[in-house]
Amino acid sequence: MLREKPTPQTRRSLVRSGVDPVEAEGCHAMADSIMPVGDLAKHVGEEIGASSWTTLDQARINEFAHCTGDHQWIHVDAERAARESPFGGTVAHGFLTLSLIAPTAFEVLLTRIAPKSVVNYGLEKVRFVAPVRSGKRVRNRIKIAAVEHKGGRRYLVTTENTMEIEGETKPALIASVLAMFMA
Repeated sequence: MLREKPTPQTRRSLVRSGVDPVEAEGCHAMADSIMPVGDLAKHVGEEIGASSWTTLDQARINEFAHCTGDHQWIHVDAERAARESPFGGTVAHGFLTLSLIAPTAFEVLLTRIAPKSVVNYGLEKVRFVAPVRSGKRVRNRIKIAAVEHKGGRRYLVTTENTMEIEGETKPALIASVLAMFMA
């Protein structure tokens, strides 16, 4: 696997997704050039890369709570969570962590593949393995699980996504994600 510096396009994508490009570690990747979508099938079973780290601080957790209406105290009440939570403080919503799959996958995949467009197709399996404490950083490690040619220039791509928590052995979540890639 190669490690490389984020391109200007990736840096702009990082900024839009709330990631500090100075902290970005670049993407690990299978190859050092852009591959056609049709070539993804040659890489089934391989890890395609890992995203940059994203910090899940209390401000982001609160913003997510506001957007979704999920104001459970374990996420937004730092004082109560410090007293009563088994985690010693607030934790990010599982669905906040899950929502990071799209921008982190784009960061990793679009540095290696040049589809005309990509459309979410669904989730096969999602497991929330460990809580993400406020202030921790996460990143998405992506493996190509399956590629199915659907005719024309359409490919149904299944990826295994492991959202790692910096400094911890258990990941925040593991999810099998489907996306339709148009070549």
